[in-house]
Amino acid sequence: MNLQGCGTALVTPFRADGSIDERALYDLARWQVESGIDWLVACGTTAETPTLDEAEWLEVIRIVADAAGGRVPVWAGCSHNATKLAVARARTAAQVPGVTAILTANPWYNKPTQEGQFQHFRAVADGVKLPVVLYNIPGRSAANLEPATVLRLIEAAPNIEAVKESSGNLVQITELITQVPKGFQVYSGDDGMTLGVLGVGGAGLVSVVSNIIPAEMAEMVKAALGNEWTTARRINRRYFRLMQGIFKETSPGPVKAILAMMGKLEEQYRLPMVPVSAGTRAFLERMAGELGLLVHGPRPDGDLHMY
Repeated sequence: MNLQGCGTALVTPFRADGSIDERALYDLARWQVESGIDWLVACGTTAETPTLDEAEWLEVIRIVADAAGGRVPVWAGCSHNATKLAVARARTAAQVPGVTAILTANPWYNKPTQEGQFQHFRAVADGVKLPVVLYNIPGRSAANLEPATVLRLIEAAPNIEAVKESSGNLVQITELITQVPKGFQVYSGDDGMTLGVLGVGGAGLVSVVSNIIPAEMAEMVKAALGNEWTTARRINRRYFRLMQGIFKETSPGPVKAILAMMGKLEEQYRLPMVPVSAGTRAFLERMAGELGLLVHGPRPDGDLHMY
């Protein structure tokens, strides 16, 4: 895959009636590409994917791929805690034009052992020909994918080409980076840990905050990968409080709140996600205002194809 840089784990905009706001999603994805983001992730954690039914899940992937228009890679989130359904999702997403890789997370709630995770991820990889990106997010799944298991998976399934590491454990991530074969990509899954992960050899970032500041995060990652650390640290210093602030409550609540303030979408969620508290909203609005994020123009013009 050999993909370096910054990708955005997109939110899913909804209308007041709970339906997907196709126009807002298309515009958001296109704005990301035009802002210099290196790839897009549809139906990751940030997309409230567990609340989407199968038809909606596929619709989101198709809209994002259409908006990307082949200008950047698109990863399709194909996670499930039932291996059979994760494999089925991966096979379906792989048929969508413009999808270039499958992103698949630890099975949640089941709390599988390392052997269980090995067999789960191998089944997903064996089910498709596209590159597969493992997604280790123990804070959501209650299961940590250990470096030794990742190494087994690399050996067992050649199309497993990368991992998004969201363990928050820099020692574990460093251990992994120092042991994986050349060409295997390890991405930071936490905005606030990006420079640390890149500093020990990471390939890039799958970002949440880039929903809000795509150009800035793309520039920061590019600078760090190019050993321009003064620039990277300057950008990190300016936006680090925002990187932390968007997790003041469960993501993507704060991200959607700021995007709504920017006029990018309606602030709508699906239960069990709810709007952020009044105190958090005031904090986010003040911070976004101080960073100059609330000055915005109209949505981009352009055709939405069938949307």
